[in-house]
Amino acid sequence: MLGMLTFGEELSGTDLKKWADWSVGFYYWSPSLSQVYTELKKLETVGFVQSREISEWGERTRRVYGITQSGVDAVRIWSRESPVEFPVLKHGVMLRLWMGHLNDPDHLKAIVCNHIANVEEKMAKATQHADHSEGEPGWAFSKMSLRWAARHFQAEIDLAYDLLEEIDEAAELFAQSRVDELGLPTPVDPGIWKSVDDEVRKPQSD
Repeated sequence: MLGMLTFGEELSGTDLKKWADWSVGFYYWSPSLSQVYTELKKLETVGFVQSREISEWGERTRRVYGITQSGVDAVRIWSRESPVEFPVLKHGVMLRLWMGHLNDPDHLKAIVCNHIANVEEKMAKATQHADHSEGEPGWAFSKMSLRWAARHFQAEIDLAYDLLEEIDEAAELFAQSRVDELGLPTPVDPGIWKSVDDEVRKPQSD
């Protein structure tokens, strides 16, 4: 939240929500409006932001927030010194494919096709917002991040198209497995998954 107030403008909670949706929302976090106002209240309490009410002709009075010097110092220290967490992938489509033996190939393909359509829409929006940033030098790094998001979405689309072919291959291989009375696969070597750690720990040969 503090980071979005480092671009030289005072913003309302609604402004911050919109800004998050078209910027960091593509690759990190898209907060709800209630989360935005809760966070702003906390930041104002510790002196990292300050607010004031403004009234423009023909509009209702609204409260806008600006970052303070201590807020700038805090977010700069966080950006430079805080450990960078490893990205966590939480992929609902892949979870369904992992349990593909409980489904049928055509339905799995429909899930993937719907995913492709959703990602294409996200990619188009990221590209549009990056293009919109062209005329503002102060948004150079924001534009760079949006371009990265668009490339990331394109890679996701390419991988999804690969999956459409791999689903049939997986279905053919699964057809060779033995199944029990519930239709679930019977392992050829029960418990083999437990040996994965042992394989990982084996010294690599030169």
